[in-house]
This record gives sequence, C-alpha cells and structure tokens, in this order.
Amino acid sequence: MKKIAFSGTLDPITNGHLWVIGEARELADEVVVLISENPFKKPQFHAASRKEIVERSVAAQGWTNVSVVLVRGDYTARAAKRLGIDFLIRGIRNTSDFDYENLIQQANVDVLHGAKTLFVMPPRDLGSVSSSFVRGLQGPVGWHWTTRQFMPAPAYAAWILDWLRKDWDSLWPAEDANAAAWFARLTSESAYGSCQRPYHNLDHLVHGLTEITVWAANAGASAAQMAMLKKAFWFHDAVYGGGTGTGSNEEQSAQLWLASNLDSGAAANEVASLIRATEHLAPVSLRHALQDVMQGVDLAILGQAADVYDGYARSVRAEYKHVEEADYLAGRERILVHFQAQAKAGTLYPNGYFADLYNERARENLARELEMLRERQSFAGECP
Repeated sequence: MKKIAFSGTLDPITNGHLWVIGEARELADEVVVLISENPFKKPQFHAASRKEIVERSVAAQGWTNVSVVLVRGDYTARAAKRLGIDFLIRGIRNTSDFDYENLIQQANVDVLHGAKTLFVMPPRDLGSVSSSFVRGLQGPVGWHWTTRQFMPAPAYAAWILDWLRKDWDSLWPAEDANAAAWFARLTSESAYGSCQRPYHNLDHLVHGLTEITVWAANAGASAAQMAMLKKAFWFHDAVYGGGTGTGSNEEQSAQLWLASNLDSGAAANEVASLIRATEHLAPVSLRHALQDVMQGVDLAILGQAADVYDGYARSVRAEYKHVEEADYLAGRERILVHFQAQAKAGTLYPNGYFADLYNERARENLARELEMLRERQSFAGECP
C-alpha cells in the first residue's frame, strides 16, 4: 500500500493516536495525518497549532514518512480520496467505538464515495486514552503529572504553555504589551522554560498555581488574594541558580518583579514580600497575611505521593549536576534535616489547610530521602 491516512481533531494528540500512526506506518509507505477544522467544534488549539504540534510529535519519533494536512470544509474521507488515498485507519478501543466507526465507514463509502477504513485495536494500556479523556483530567492538584503520561512530549509542552497563558491572562489583560512580554520572558529559556531547570520549571509553575486555585476555592479566599499569590508565585523562582545581581535568588526575583511594572505602589510591594517569604532558611523581617499560604504552596511538593516526591528529588539533583556528589549530599542533607525538624514540630506548613493535606506525608518523604542520602554518603566514604 502506498498511502494511508489517519484523521481526527487531535486536540490534543495522545499516545493512543501515535500508536495508530505507528501501525499505519507498518501498512503503507506514506502516512498522511488529516486534521479536520470544524467550525462547529471549539478545540483548545486552533487548527494550525494542532498541525504544528502533531508535526513536532511525529518528528520526535524519528518518523520521516508521515505528513500532516489540514482539511477545511470537507469530509476527511472525501479529502483523502482527493489526495489519492484509498484507505483511512482508525483505532477501535471498545464495542462502542466499533459501532460508531462502522456507521461512519458506511457513510464514507456509500454516501460520500470516499476512502475505506481499516480498523486496528490498541494495546490494553492505551485502551482508554483519548483526547477527551486527557482534557477531562485538568483541574485537581497534580493534573499535569497525570496527563503527561498520556501525551507525546511536544503535545504536553504545548498543552502546559497554553494552560499557563490562560492563567497569566486572568491576572493581566491579554492585550497588555508589557504583560505579554513578561509572559514570554518567564516561560523562555532564560527562566522557567530553561532545559537547565529539571525542577524549577514550567511544571513547577503549574503545580503551584493549581495549589493556589484549589486553596482559594476551599478557603473561601477573595479573587484579590488569589491573584496576589499567583503573581508572587509566577516570579518567586524567576531568578534561580545565582542570577547576575546581588542577594539571594528570592531577593533578586522580588527585585525583578518590582522592575517589571506589572503592578505598582503598595500592591507591588505586597507581592514582593510574598516572593521573599519563599526563602525558607532566612528569617522574614516583615510578615504578610498570606505568607503562610505562600510557603505552603512552595513546599507542597514535599507532601506529594512517594513517586512524585522521588521524581522531584531526582530533578533537584539534576539541577545541581555541577556540584560534586559529596558537597551535594552534605548540602541536601542540611536542608532536609531543617524541613524534617519543622515537619515533626508541626511548623513546616504554618497554614492549617496545607498542614492537614501534606505534613504527614512530607515527614515520610523526608525521612525516606534522608535515609537514601546517608546510604550514599556511607558508600561514597568507603575505600576503593
């Protein structure tokens, strides 16, 4: 078979879609992905963006015989015929899929005189994966960790960036040129978008911003309180790894916020004080009413499920790959002992909401990592 087509809205493309495309490559010399642009649907990404995301996802697989075509104002089966393609390929996950796809196949051939359809069945681990399934996962704390496992990396990156842009636009008008420039800067390689930040990155932003949203809903916080916390979280790690100015990362991040002119006067100073509150080993001279919440958000990662925490610990080590093992182990142990003492004393999360959610699990996670660190220290000290 020379050509075969796979069609769909692909909003977003999932690992299930990639599997079907991979199967198509086994059957034909060339695979054409047809992305339909239906004005009656309201996808998260417009058609051109979906095309680009699919192209990047396919390229990441190293597949050079897959192309992507937009279909506007036509049925995909008829468009396929027009492109010289006689067969479409579709994934069938269950009997409901079969009943639906069989009806569409009959319409494609008998009514539209379009391409015929071949059906393939995905493996069990992809049997429930669909775009609507992935979209439905958004919302609760940690949703991004869950969705990542169902999407190719380029699609996940685009999904996260789009989510962050919507959150940013809830704080400043989308048409504000200064705000747009700062969003681009903070999500770029010079800040959270850096590949040198395995942990303090865009995922970290999504986690913290989601924590704030969920806290506000549960605590009955005002929109103004939620906005202030989010602005602080957006900037709290804007400078990381030393920066080029003077003072701690947190102080430099606070100064960067003040220089952004996104807010001014007392409102800007309040946000700066919340940014400074994330310097956990330093005493805070001026307390803010939302400081305990800000600290809870920033340290919420310590109280996540064991697999999430262990991934975080590995990412932190990767961020400090330039540090010798012995020096890293000593420094990491110092901060973990500090946090462990706070967790045991019940002061790690001064805000009751976060303490109830995360303190007990944080104690377990910190104890486990400390045990592993000390084992590594012991091993490193053995004679060769």
